[in-house]
Amino acid sequence: MAELTLRVITPTKISIDTTVESVQLPLLDGSAGVLPGHTHMIAALDEGLLHFRTPNGPEQIMHIDGGFAEVDGKTVRVVCQSGESANEIDEERMLAAEKRARARIAAGQLPGHEPVDLLRAQGSLRRAMMRQRIKRGS
Repeated sequence: MAELTLRVITPTKISIDTTVESVQLPLLDGSAGVLPGHTHMIAALDEGLLHFRTPNGPEQIMHIDGGFAEVDGKTVRVVCQSGESANEIDEERMLAAEKRARARIAAGQLPGHEPVDLLRAQGSLRRAMMRQRIKRGS
């Protein structure tokens, strides 16, 4: 069977550098599956969940914050500001971030309160919920 290498590269480290059977990328306009031998492409990535399956292993998930991917048939390179797998996510911090985001959204919708940046708060809530999905393994 042909091999495919997945590399997730951030400014501070190489988060993943491993052989995989397949990769599912969160693109700006949907998602794309990549198998060995995939045609060359460069794509902009959305914040979301990157799914991959190692040979004879279960599907794994990591949260990425966008960036871009380069595919050349043998390698998928993902370049992003951050990428987190389940074992890198601090559960206490994740739950606190969800609580803060929900409070900011609620406060921003009350009359007479200082308006908050709802898009930013909604983004924080979305990231917290994605991290929870990764921790649960779904």
